[in-house]
Amino acid sequence: MSQITPGKKRYVKRRLSFEKPTIWIGKSGVSAEILKEIEKQLDKNEMVKIKILRSAIGKEETKQIASHVANQIGASLVGVKGHIFMLYRRRKK
Repeated sequence: MSQITPGKKRYVKRRLSFEKPTIWIGKSGVSAEILKEIEKQLDKNEMVKIKILRSAIGKEETKQIASHVANQIGASLVGVKGHIFMLYRRRKK
């Protein structure tokens, strides 16, 4: 997982705070297609806002699912609020 500075974290939170989530994780959970879509959006925008539907949570908590996704794609977990989390990853040059 990449490191993120506190200033960058604030910037990402501010940028995404009024945006709607662009990815929803449904009852099928975190699939390969969802990971691929997250990767695509991170490559394009460096940041993504994801919502986990109640049916997808089950036994795991949002924070656990979010950190699992962040670890799998090598992104930084910026914040978790309710069922929504934000990820950031610097663009590859």
